[in-house]
Amino acid sequence: MAADSIFWSVIIAAFFVSIAIADDPYRFFTWNVTYGDIWPLGVKQQGILINGQFPGPQIEAVTNDNLIINVFNSLDEPFLISWNGIQQRKTSWQDGMWGTNCPIPPGRNFTYALQMKDQIGSYFYFPSLAFHKAAGGFGGIRILSRPAIPVPFAPPDGDFTILTGDWFKANHTGLRAILDNGQDLPFPDALLINGQGPAGVSFTVDQGKTYRFRISNVGLTQSINIRFEGHTMKLVEVEGSHTLQSSYSNLDIHVGQSYSVLVTADQPPRDYHIAISSRFTTPVLSTTAILRYSNGGGGGPPGPPPGGPTIQIDYSLNQARSIRWNLTASAARPNPQGSYHYGMITPSRTIVLANSAVLVNGKRRYAVNGVSFVQADTPFKVADFFNIPGVFSVGSIPDSPPGGDGAALRPAVMGANFRDFVEIVFQNYEDTVQSWHLNGFAFFVVGMDGGQWTSASRLGYNLRDGVSRCTVQVYPKSWTAIYVPLDNVGMWNLRSENWARQYLGQQFYLRVYSPSNSFRDEYPIPRNALLCGRASGRHTRPL
Repeated sequence: MAADSIFWSVIIAAFFVSIAIADDPYRFFTWNVTYGDIWPLGVKQQGILINGQFPGPQIEAVTNDNLIINVFNSLDEPFLISWNGIQQRKTSWQDGMWGTNCPIPPGRNFTYALQMKDQIGSYFYFPSLAFHKAAGGFGGIRILSRPAIPVPFAPPDGDFTILTGDWFKANHTGLRAILDNGQDLPFPDALLINGQGPAGVSFTVDQGKTYRFRISNVGLTQSINIRFEGHTMKLVEVEGSHTLQSSYSNLDIHVGQSYSVLVTADQPPRDYHIAISSRFTTPVLSTTAILRYSNGGGGGPPGPPPGGPTIQIDYSLNQARSIRWNLTASAARPNPQGSYHYGMITPSRTIVLANSAVLVNGKRRYAVNGVSFVQADTPFKVADFFNIPGVFSVGSIPDSPPGGDGAALRPAVMGANFRDFVEIVFQNYEDTVQSWHLNGFAFFVVGMDGGQWTSASRLGYNLRDGVSRCTVQVYPKSWTAIYVPLDNVGMWNLRSENWARQYLGQQFYLRVYSPSNSFRDEYPIPRNALLCGRASGRHTRPL
């Protein structure tokens, strides 16, 4: 590991871009990323640990905090961490995706300088390269509101994180080999909760008190449903947005999504199941944690866990439509969330994105608008900064599906203008649920329905209180529409959150461009930026 003097020199270098935010608090982290033995399903696997932990350490922050995270890569291959839902205002240099950052080489370190600028809520981080996500390396992120900003519910008596999702007994290297050979992954072996199998995790509560549960689907492929036996969940936040406080007996959470619910311990004191099962699958995977009343005596729940919903798409679609923005709640700033009247802005551009499963040279690939993404030899953001030609071409993916069944392999980049307000329609012609994520932005979910989207579909849009979030589902043979204010300059990844599909091409990069070249729009390249590919040997500042 590098010496302390190197660590602090990197920290000082990372502060170069923080002049404008120096009044906000700083939090410092040092992470060592290693391989280690894990047994989440009773079988030894090679996991990715952060400071020896699986899942990784929880990040606790307050709105506008600056996080300085020094990541040492002790693996035997390059590594990157990305921050699911953290918008990185003015600095996609910290995004941790291949299109923006050079990977951390084995035996090296990189210091991320992140600011939780005007954000609250529940998120997670994860490793973004080489199918590492299948080995761990993920953890939760909580961003609390500043004390002066009112929150639309009483302070909970406790705050818990649930990181859940599907899991495979095979090591990530074996799974990656399957994908590299052009085959689909097998069906997952199980679901995990906080890195453990059935009944491996418990949450202790006091009778009569209310607790916040932050639930993230950090899995690879499957939507899940969660139930608290005998209790209702009051939904209060989705990926940084306060919601109308509707109550649910069960909640669908799709891959990459995060929700916050309040649960009141208002039942007779004993142990209860927290039941999680896969959605839209045959067979159905199930697992449990325990909700343990402190005065209940323990011993485990006396009966079987509650079953999940048996109605499939219609039930889930109607539940998704019921999730609305709380227009009167303050967000990260004092003004109400609803002060941004997104429904009164006419989009300047409509982008229609259709996913597809294709065969290229006899191997399975996934595509968006007829383009299956492949990595270039140099990250796009780095090539853009140094004006290196031939790495990518803006416009290498069209705004709408071209028709036909094939797909071209290329490093796909779509151009967009800073401060544009765009409509994006995700059109799903396949029989599986899709989950889409856009780095760098929060967007408004204005509509979703079955069938083919047309311009007439806008008549059913929710232009008043559609929730603002960063990950959205698209149901089989259906569409979902979002409005996106492109208020963040940079090179941003738009991808499937089904990680096998992402790995095999269902992603591209959105280059949001400003001609002003001003620090008001985008911070400069950090002095500690790693350089690779055709940018190797260059300098981030003039000598």
